[in-house]
Amino acid sequence: MIEQETKVIHSSFWLNFFNSPAEKSDLRNTIHSIPVFNSLSKRDISQLLNIVHNRNYLAGEYIFYQGDPGIGIYIILEGEVIIRRVLESKENILLATFTKGDFFGELALVDGEKRSASAIARTDTSLVVIFKPDLDEFIEAFPKKGIKILQGISDIIVKRLRRINEDYITLQSNINVISPEAGNKPGSAAGGLNQTHSSAGAKAKAD
Repeated sequence: MIEQETKVIHSSFWLNFFNSPAEKSDLRNTIHSIPVFNSLSKRDISQLLNIVHNRNYLAGEYIFYQGDPGIGIYIILEGEVIIRRVLESKENILLATFTKGDFFGELALVDGEKRSASAIARTDTSLVVIFKPDLDEFIEAFPKKGIKILQGISDIIVKRLRRINEDYITLQSNINVISPEAGNKPGSAAGGLNQTHSSAGAKAKAD
């Protein structure tokens, strides 16, 4: 069972803002619709299918744990997957929910670093995974196809970083709007400082 007490935070980094091919049941079309592989030809995709592995998970089962080594990209064929991070304070943070046609874990194809969050099947889930060692061999065997795949990964990372940058600008703008108002409130820290300086100035004149 998945723990119920989980705080939800909408993270743009985990947001799957790419078009989800949920209506496409054919595996070849599903893979081809993913930005990592959509520049490949149908023949290329057919060759790529040789390194695709099928996996099935029951509801509540972990696909990978936070801290596990990143080993590949996952593509959901059926079901629903949540991405959850546990903070040092032991607080559970729900970062994203993925459904049929969505993909996750693509950063493992670049650096193979430890997973920053856990992936858990919310419902019974069928997915396919392409492991990094297999993809590395594929890229080495087919360099021209490999360049297209790496370009696709780069495009995903750039789009995610741009979205995070937009969120940061929006957040900073909101803070700048709120701060002057907070500074004028008698009960605020800034307001208290203003009152202190005013009092000090008045006392100096009186002295």
